[in-house]
Amino acid sequence: MASNEGFLTNEQRETLKMATQNAEGLSSSPKSPTSLLSEHHIKVPVSGKAPTAGIAVRHVRRSHSGKFVRVKKDGAGGKGTWGKLLDTDGESHIDRNDPNYDSGEEPYQLVGSTISDPLDEYKKAVVSIIEEYFSTGDVELAASDLRELGSNEYHPYFIKRLVSMAMDRHDKEKEMASVLLSALYADVISSAQISQGFFILLESADDLAVDILDAVDVLALFIARAVVDDILPPAFLTRAKKTLPESSKGHQVIQTAEKSYLSAPHHAELVERRWGGSTHITVEEVKKKIADLLREYVESGDAFEACRCIRELGVSFFHHEVVKRALVLAMEIRTAEPLILKLLKEAAEEGLISSSQMLKGFARLAESLDDLALDIPSAKTLFELLVPKAISQGWLDASFLKPAGEDGEVHNEDDEKVRRFKEEAVAIIHEYFLSDDIPELIRSLEDLGMPKFNPIFLKKLITLAMDRKNREKEMASVLLSSLHIEIFSTEDIVNGFVMLLESAEDTALDVLDASNELALFLARAVIDDVLAPLNLEEIGSKLPPNCSGSETVHMARSLIAARHAGERILRCWGGGTGWAVEDAKDKIMKLLEEYESGGDVGEACQCIRDLGMPFFNHEVVKKALVMAMEKKNDRMLDLLQECFCEGLITINQMTKGFGRIKDGLDDLALDIPNAEEKFSFYVEYARKMGWLLASFESSAATDS
Repeated sequence: MASNEGFLTNEQRETLKMATQNAEGLSSSPKSPTSLLSEHHIKVPVSGKAPTAGIAVRHVRRSHSGKFVRVKKDGAGGKGTWGKLLDTDGESHIDRNDPNYDSGEEPYQLVGSTISDPLDEYKKAVVSIIEEYFSTGDVELAASDLRELGSNEYHPYFIKRLVSMAMDRHDKEKEMASVLLSALYADVISSAQISQGFFILLESADDLAVDILDAVDVLALFIARAVVDDILPPAFLTRAKKTLPESSKGHQVIQTAEKSYLSAPHHAELVERRWGGSTHITVEEVKKKIADLLREYVESGDAFEACRCIRELGVSFFHHEVVKRALVLAMEIRTAEPLILKLLKEAAEEGLISSSQMLKGFARLAESLDDLALDIPSAKTLFELLVPKAISQGWLDASFLKPAGEDGEVHNEDDEKVRRFKEEAVAIIHEYFLSDDIPELIRSLEDLGMPKFNPIFLKKLITLAMDRKNREKEMASVLLSSLHIEIFSTEDIVNGFVMLLESAEDTALDVLDASNELALFLARAVIDDVLAPLNLEEIGSKLPPNCSGSETVHMARSLIAARHAGERILRCWGGGTGWAVEDAKDKIMKLLEEYESGGDVGEACQCIRDLGMPFFNHEVVKKALVMAMEKKNDRMLDLLQECFCEGLITINQMTKGFGRIKDGLDDLALDIPNAEEKFSFYVEYARKMGWLLASFESSAATDS
């Protein structure tokens, strides 16, 4: 008998023992029970020969008495049969009662062994990682654990497990799951694996819906959030929809994500806040927590507990707000002054509040004393008494008493003019944020008649927008495009951004994420053609090499260099113009096609007016001229003339539209061979009609 060394489980060893006992009662048989195992029960070992094919297995045996006895269906015998056959999963085994038994054929050890599946082991391991993350909220630890786990090829299953576990929990865990995915994207988990993981989730949506009633809506929100966070490309939705059956829950998820979340106005902001907002703490939340802990401290007098609460805030760069609010509280509640001074002194001695943060806190309060005096008449006097105490106790640097310049913008005889301009500029910007009326803002700026202060206006505009919501940030970027076309020179824009970046550290006192937001404003200005990429080099050259502003410029360059940068940056403030520009292009093309096919000039003008994007009318000019070239129909010139006469398209917008055609003539000539000839004709016509600025005529003459 050939040796077959196998491994048996405990269950199989027990079965073998029972088979052996059955065999002992039938020892008169010349054959071992194992020799009677049918082909159905034995798999041939790799080294063995295959049995003859086609042998039928009958559940009938002949008894010793010669009678036929029907064997039980599962192989157990009736009276006079061999008993139940042993199923060894393809392994033949040695019977010690067999007359031909040879002890040399015994295997060294019969043990049970299960083959471990690496994927199963991975799935078990990631569950503990996810559970720990939900408990601690430590993104870095979760990323480190996932790296150490290895098995990178299984990361799509991590995504499935993370999202499916979060779906069955509270909004807090859902938000944490989305934040973790963004943190792991590209660094730990590749873009392709993110897509694969979400596709696996979509495929299992039917199963998820069994346990989670609102699984379709929750999973749709996860996918929308991944698109908003730029970790899942919008094209993923189209591909997945084509692959999934229309009747499946996964298909419903895609439809819900598209219609309910990603197509809504300001959808990014809505999606980000659906689970209680971003985990990044906002300025308002920090300020509220600081106010609460200070009032609680005044009531309890427990400085140790107050310091612990300040430390737990985790915003050491914002401790100047603690200083400022503590001093204001000391002025409001006179009996609380000793406690407040004690807290600030202990926080300084522990190193909890740095000397620079302490100085900034005092400086910010000093700047706002005039406003504070409206509520606390003696504010200036009280502040002047607090400063010497703080210096004498050693927790405020004596340099605070040294005179300092205002803000480094202007320090000459124009100081009063600058102050008045700033006041007017702030009022104009606030009005714009309420009305969204760009032409009115431009008229107001022109009425001020101070073009040399345009950089200061830009600085005020972006500084005020940064301390507001995404809507105002989007409006500021849109306004910047219009100002550049109408009244601001590139030099004004450059100087304004230099001012912003020079004061970036001060801006960060009130805006926690100031560096990132300034980088987005810079990158958006480049994408909107307000600045050229070379202007970033110019701005960087005017800043100290290792300052915060230089890092912001470098960050802006990185944003612009990324793949699909244009689309991402246009949507950086949550849709807005990033979405509206694409929509406006489609609408412009449709209205021009309708007009070209015999429409009404008045109706076309009304459609352009209804777009509500006067800063984008250069696109109307460009598309109209291209269509005129392609269709060989000069009716488009009549439309442009009507728009110009009505003031719907300004001379600046008209010039910019012609300029964009001029810049792209080489590419246009590939599709329209006589593009240059036609464009020259349109330029001559535009000159006669007074559509173009003199600067365009001179540049065109230079080129020719």
